[in-house]
Amino acid sequence: MSRILRYGMVGGGQNAFIGDAHRRAISLDRSAKLVAGCFSRSYENTCATGEELHVEKERLYHTYEEMAEKESAREDGIDFVCIVTPNYAHYGACKAFLEAGIHVSCDKPLTTTLEEARELEELAKKKGLLFMVTYGYSGHIACKHIRQMIERGDIGEVRMVAGEYIQGWLAGDDITGNKQGEWRTDPKLSGKSNCLGDIGTHIENTVARMTGLKIKKVLANMEIKVPSRVLDDNDMVMVKYDNGASGLYWSSQITIGSDNSLRVRIYGTKGSISWFQEEPEKIQVANEDGTVTEIHRGHDCIYPEAAKYTRLPSGHPEGWFEAMGNLYRSFTACISAKEDGTFTEDMIDYPTVLDGVEGLAFLEACLASSEEGNVWKDMEE
Repeated sequence: MSRILRYGMVGGGQNAFIGDAHRRAISLDRSAKLVAGCFSRSYENTCATGEELHVEKERLYHTYEEMAEKESAREDGIDFVCIVTPNYAHYGACKAFLEAGIHVSCDKPLTTTLEEARELEELAKKKGLLFMVTYGYSGHIACKHIRQMIERGDIGEVRMVAGEYIQGWLAGDDITGNKQGEWRTDPKLSGKSNCLGDIGTHIENTVARMTGLKIKKVLANMEIKVPSRVLDDNDMVMVKYDNGASGLYWSSQITIGSDNSLRVRIYGTKGSISWFQEEPEKIQVANEDGTVTEIHRGHDCIYPEAAKYTRLPSGHPEGWFEAMGNLYRSFTACISAKEDGTFTEDMIDYPTVLDGVEGLAFLEACLASSEEGNVWKDMEE
């Protein structure tokens, strides 16, 4: 049996949502233990967080640069780092740990520019390190099953995709005191985009991992609906794929009444598939003959490539934590295999640094399209 891996975290201090979510997801399979951290720009916050999480004081760091240097020098240093900071810090933190020879897991979007993302991709390749970008929805068993359905030709060739990810939490003008909203709408912390970078890239990645299609061109309309904003909060993107199929993506954070409404509909030559993130264990499949089937996770109809991630019997809901945990299950298994010399590329079943690069290529093409008057723009290779 492989040993329990050691990991560190950058970001995720007190009152931070996503860091705590990652820690809980990692803990599901007990494959890794948190032993080090630079949880905040405030060392006081880092120490308070470390105390809560039972991390030894000597492994709480003032900066991520210090953490990368000292952990890489320890005989019992971390096997991987989990980076859960606001977007602006992703590049620097990822680079520091890659240069120190440490595997990386980073929240999306990977960086704030395509150039930085490509640099990290090359660095990971040069160092021979594993690099996961945590597009969490691809970890759902239903999404993995849909991927197998499309690969096997169950609905024929894909012709059309409709994806939407809509929320209402930033519909108001005053978000004072809303920590998550404040940094996402600040270009110094978030980058050139708020809504499309934050949730629109989830549509792009979820569709890509389900269908295997590559985007060739986009036409984007990125809007600011709340007058006080400087970054987009409502986006519509038309897409053309490499196989000739078309797509339509809508992401919004101003749709009152919507919670976390990620939907994907995929239309093929022999049928269609519909999946809704708020009911993630169900897949609706429509066939040419007019029959409509609802597939549920936890039953024998789920293809084995997806079913192997099942944790609970049918009717005992598996949700977002389990989906994120599934990504870490594959990531930590790959790290362990690297350690014992049994790793092969086909073991990877999580979004990689390449997914992160493609997300930035999509975002930058959309930004250019919108800024130039809603024109078609090619995706950079």
